[in-house]
Amino acid sequence: MSLIRLFTTETVKGTKHYLDSQKKYEWIRTAIYFAISLSLFAAGVITTGTRNNLLTIVAVLGCLPASKSLVEAVIYSRYHSLDDKDADMIEEHSKELYCLYDLVFTSREKTYPVPHLVVRGNTIVGFMPNEKLSETDCAKHLDGCLKIDNFKDVSIKLFGDIHKYTGRLEQLKELSEDEALSRNIGSTLKSVSL
Repeated sequence: MSLIRLFTTETVKGTKHYLDSQKKYEWIRTAIYFAISLSLFAAGVITTGTRNNLLTIVAVLGCLPASKSLVEAVIYSRYHSLDDKDADMIEEHSKELYCLYDLVFTSREKTYPVPHLVVRGNTIVGFMPNEKLSETDCAKHLDGCLKIDNFKDVSIKLFGDIHKYTGRLEQLKELSEDEALSRNIGSTLKSVSL
């Protein structure tokens, strides 16, 4: 367990099993924040004999970041990582490709969980198994996010069927690779993801 991971996810976002492991960190951080506020309140009551003291104010103010952390923990709890069976199948076909796992994109209208995504130059291909969500709407949302960061002419295709997705991954290997562009687009995608 990494202590730094309680406060930043920069190094692990987009990695395999990110969502499942991040849930634990979110709940631990939330418990720590509430424990600090509760202990400050208790210390104030014990030392002064009344709850009307300065530590009570500090404890109440400490509930603000604790509550924010609780909201984040609940949000992370709604989503799950790609299961191992599908992940293994995808990994067989995505060797040599720049892959991102467990991304959750939020727009004003909907939230789009994308368990696996590959960036190859200016081509983005993703696996989105949730049948209730539109792959086209998610692609439009991602295109808008990328245009804000000046990535134009990016081709985005999301698949709901894993066999079609793995077939497309094999085709991607034939495209020329611009590693710097792939990493820059990947960084933007990670920054707009949960």
